[in-house]
Amino acid sequence: MKISPKLLTSLLLATLSFGASATTTSKADSPDETAASLKSEFLQTQLALGFTEQEVKSFLGKAKFDQGVIDAMTKPWEAKPWHQYYPIFLTEKRLNAGLEFWKKHESTVNRAAKEFEVDPQIIIAIIGIETFYGGYMGKYPVVDALYTLGFYYPPRATFFRKELSNLQTLVKDEKLDLDNLNGSYAGAMGYGQFIPSSYRHYAVDFDNDGQRDLLNNPVDAVGSVANYFHQHGWVAKAPVAIPLSGPTELPSNLKVWEGERLHYQVSDILSPTLALSEPVDLDISQPAMLVELKQEKDSDYWLGLNNFYVITRYNRSPLYAMAVYQFSQELKKAHDAS
Repeated sequence: MKISPKLLTSLLLATLSFGASATTTSKADSPDETAASLKSEFLQTQLALGFTEQEVKSFLGKAKFDQGVIDAMTKPWEAKPWHQYYPIFLTEKRLNAGLEFWKKHESTVNRAAKEFEVDPQIIIAIIGIETFYGGYMGKYPVVDALYTLGFYYPPRATFFRKELSNLQTLVKDEKLDLDNLNGSYAGAMGYGQFIPSSYRHYAVDFDNDGQRDLLNNPVDAVGSVANYFHQHGWVAKAPVAIPLSGPTELPSNLKVWEGERLHYQVSDILSPTLALSEPVDLDISQPAMLVELKQEKDSDYWLGLNNFYVITRYNRSPLYAMAVYQFSQELKKAHDAS
């Protein structure tokens, strides 16, 4: 049978297409194969940082996969609506614990607030929200959490492998006990729940004992949280967030903040139908965001300013930032009245 050039071309293209598809399918890696390849890359990264092959293999050998870490990562508290989220943190028990912690470490908090130009109530609020003043610092071995997320959680694996790399350096530099180093499911640790890169870059030895200890030393923790906020642009005594009054539905030209860099100005958000619920003297040209708090039936809206954005550098959830801010206000009011 004679085959026309046109038909021959079609058959060849079909064959090539099938072959490419078959090749792609055969080369699809399983999760374990992908992890093995990533571990090989991780080894090379650590060798370039000065670790020996034996040190890296020993480090990875202490880690194990934990499905509970993946489960927790995919169901964070911040996925809850505001009306379910805030009661977890804004409690009388936490407030009383915060006042006790503040009183116990008053001189340290005052020194940190002055040196780093950060409002003291924010320091206290962060430590309270994160770990209930050291009462709960996390149950997950940090190396397991970062290992699991770095090699078996594709959405953010690159980020967590970098944190795993930072952890090995941190353990070496700060002489931490890796076998007994527990933290959150995301690998955060200590009073202020610093991830390894933040621990390395923002922790300070605030009591000058020669060690940056965020695990057991509340003095270093207070100074380090203050330094973190200072380094991210906190402005002392400046407003943080202001409630808005207006319609339950937003104007079509406005969108609520979802983690991006601030691109609105105050003047872009405020209008006759979406106004400040209380009189505040504001520079309307300053960067701002629109924050939505979902209640049971409708939503409340707030104007978030630079300091609110700084809180989201600690945790990118606007719900988290609002909980910290509102808790800090409760702390300040109670502390000033005592």
